[in-house]
Amino acid sequence: MLVESHRPEEGPAPRASERAFDLHGIRFVYGRRQVALDGIDLRIERGEQVALLGANGSGKSTLLKLLDGIVGPTGGTMRAMGRDVTAVAAGQDAFRFHREVGLVFQDPDIQLFSATVRDDVAFGPLQLGLPLEEVRAAVDAALAQMEITHLADRAPFELSGGEKKRAAIASVLSLGPDVLLLDEPTAALDPRTKWVLVNLIRRLGEGGKTLVTATHELDIVPIIAKRVVVLGEDRRVLADGPTDAILADRDLLIRANLIHEHLHEHGAVRHAHAHDVEHHDDGEPMAELPGRTHPDGDHPGVGQQGEHGGHGERAARPEPLPPAGVGDHDYPEAFE
Repeated sequence: MLVESHRPEEGPAPRASERAFDLHGIRFVYGRRQVALDGIDLRIERGEQVALLGANGSGKSTLLKLLDGIVGPTGGTMRAMGRDVTAVAAGQDAFRFHREVGLVFQDPDIQLFSATVRDDVAFGPLQLGLPLEEVRAAVDAALAQMEITHLADRAPFELSGGEKKRAAIASVLSLGPDVLLLDEPTAALDPRTKWVLVNLIRRLGEGGKTLVTATHELDIVPIIAKRVVVLGEDRRVLADGPTDAILADRDLLIRANLIHEHLHEHGAVRHAHAHDVEHHDDGEPMAELPGRTHPDGDHPGVGQQGEHGGHGERAARPEPLPPAGVGDHDYPEAFE
């Protein structure tokens, strides 16, 4: 049952013309010893769709928490949606800020704790003190955007992993944020569920939302982002540019530990080629990057066999496609 809460007082809104995020020399240190970010300069305009790439430990999740105002920087200056993030993290105008910027954690169970999905999606608007009619409308809209209206009265523990991810996103969308921050949204999902979620994220970007998605799954990046920011293992920005240019830079991806060189020996012949970082983690290689060739013959669906028994040069693998039999979910022009 929805119970109306008191609406908190809010200060004056910042100018809408200000960029979404403006970071200068940002550092963040855990426990005064563990450096998570070390001199980040970053600007993100409203309406941009940005992928944040980096190996584990590069600071992606910490950066998202800073962008969401959960914590303030240890050093440097930072504004988000026209506000000083240090002030927001201290509670100043935080209610208004979190209506504009929402973070979806990698683990959806962090955001799903109520008796039903509907209650979880309603939690944020109720805490902001919105009238009940506004809350109901926001909840219905968020459930519809994530195509989970039929799950509204289910308990979160009854949901699959993919359904939990969509419910967690809906619990943020119900606040009507202009900016959505996503931390590894497709982690641990099966292929079909993954592409359904990628398609829904793509639609949010097409609808005008500012999206910042942290991931190291390179095959989803061309679909959800037009710009890529790469964090290096020194916890600084290693590269920043258009998606196609970043993903085509093999040496850059190797330096960022997003792919790695793999040495093969075939008798007297030795050659090396790149694999995604997860290639050996779960036994299932990720999709090839756009414009890259894969000379090895032990990966299904890469191309026609070469003239040297499957280890010759190949044509580039096409853009990743969702699996067949996806039911009534559509995958339109994003995959053309």
